[in-house]
Amino acid sequence: MLRTANHDTSVVTVEFDTGTQARFHAIWLRDNALDPETRAPGNGQRLITISDIPVDISVSSAEISNGDLTVTFQPEDKTVTFPADWLADHVYDCARSLETGRVAHGITTWERGIEAPSADWGEVHANPAAKRGWLAAVAKFGFAKLTGGPTEPESLLKVADLFGYVRETNYGPYFEVRTEVNPTNLAYTGLGLQAHTDNPYRDPVPTLQILYCLENSAEGGDSIVVDGFRAAEKLRDQNPEGFALLAGYPARFEYKGSDGICLRSRRPMIELSPDGELVGIRFNNRSSAPFVDVPFDQMEAYYAAYRQLGEIIDDPAMGVSFKLEPGESFIVDNTRVLHARLGYSGAGSRWLQGCYADKDGLLSTLAAMDMAQPEAAE
Repeated sequence: MLRTANHDTSVVTVEFDTGTQARFHAIWLRDNALDPETRAPGNGQRLITISDIPVDISVSSAEISNGDLTVTFQPEDKTVTFPADWLADHVYDCARSLETGRVAHGITTWERGIEAPSADWGEVHANPAAKRGWLAAVAKFGFAKLTGGPTEPESLLKVADLFGYVRETNYGPYFEVRTEVNPTNLAYTGLGLQAHTDNPYRDPVPTLQILYCLENSAEGGDSIVVDGFRAAEKLRDQNPEGFALLAGYPARFEYKGSDGICLRSRRPMIELSPDGELVGIRFNNRSSAPFVDVPFDQMEAYYAAYRQLGEIIDDPAMGVSFKLEPGESFIVDNTRVLHARLGYSGAGSRWLQGCYADKDGLLSTLAAMDMAQPEAAE
């Protein structure tokens, strides 16, 4: 609830019952008005454009009504009520952390020693609380396992169905991960693979990857995941100048392993939002193209930072490892978590299927569940 409201023509200042004060500009309040002429009642989408708001918009009154804020705007002579809880959720008059390389609220970075978040296949399909917990783990840690699933081919598609849709690529709706003769990708061999993010040569990259185990009797082949955000934090703390180079200049990535395919992207290895928040990692030695966007006098320092980031990622203390059993799978946030594989022998069999999906679908499903049952989000 609100205690007080004061205003001049351009700003409304309110005090919440917690004692916190916040200011809101007239133009911001008018643009975000919640009345049915401004917002569609069914879906909440805005019905006006910025040009529909008078240039000389002003506040003629601001009062507390049943604990909420009621504002009258001129020259429209329009009165709108803003619920106190809604205002509290949308305060922008506050101190902000602007540390470069910080992670978003709700994300927890990690390294070796954490227990891999995991859920049971049957429970997430039958129990909304279990499903929400699994989705929340992916959002928080960037990866999670599913155990106890079926061992029929294409079962991984049912994992994507839990929150969204498969993102089809040149590899098809899904791809096979097992040894091939003359493979189009090193993933289709028994070689070990350095920790990497997938498809950095796409723009945008697939934001989620699902790997599902159907057979795994080969020696070796353990899966390893590494938190790229934690690696970036370490680089930032150890070598701020190197961090700035990897974030400040685009790398180049390329894939042309199949006929008719030539994928290229130009993006930094460490991607930051305009205000410095860490939003993405692209790291894949196999798919790196020559770096040509770094100035000559910065190239050696850039490579030194690239090497240092690689050493951090390769450090055994960074990785969480596990061997997938038939019917088990894991999902990774491909904009954040790198995955690796130990080499495996030719004896026995190892058959995984993989596919891509979109993180916005997962986050949308999670947010919708939290809105339906807000107590589950606390």
